[in-house]
Amino acid sequence: MGKTKELSKDFRDKIVDLYKAGMGYKAISKKLDEKVTTVCAIIRKWKKYNITVNRPRPGAPCKISPRGVSLIMRKAKNQPRTTREELVNDLKAAGTTVSKKPIGNTLRRNGLKSCSARQVPLLKKAHVQARLKFANEHINDSERDWEKVLWPTSPHRQEDERGHDRKILGDNLLASARALKNGSWMGLPARQ
Repeated sequence: MGKTKELSKDFRDKIVDLYKAGMGYKAISKKLDEKVTTVCAIIRKWKKYNITVNRPRPGAPCKISPRGVSLIMRKAKNQPRTTREELVNDLKAAGTTVSKKPIGNTLRRNGLKSCSARQVPLLKKAHVQARLKFANEHINDSERDWEKVLWPTSPHRQEDERGHDRKILGDNLLASARALKNGSWMGLPARQ
């Protein structure tokens, strides 16, 4: 059952006055044509706080209206790469002024993540020069030369990929490196 219309202060005061006059909950309910639970709740609140109006709710009120929330969600779902700044501007155009923080909270509350875009540093001149130098040095390399290069693979490599890497190393390892692996160095025999 949905929420009904809120009762006026005068109507609540009338319920309390009838209770003070000695009438019971059911009698007040019948006389004013209101539910017994409603009458009971109003009288309980009057007994506890000595007021009949609604007390202020804890916490700050929402800054973004339900209409603004639907605007944010629609834009975020249709254009996932929308920034919070763009959403702030859209809400400002609709008449609501908020900062980025409530936008992110609203997105999280409705099941979407609010992420900051990763800032990738631009290449420095030295890096660009090094890449150009490498490209120019290897521009005429044959496909056979590139087969000998060990390319990085994902961390979840399979055993057959590891075996393939070992085979490439075995085929292309220099004799001096093999000698080091076997324990000899600079042509000297390995220690016994």
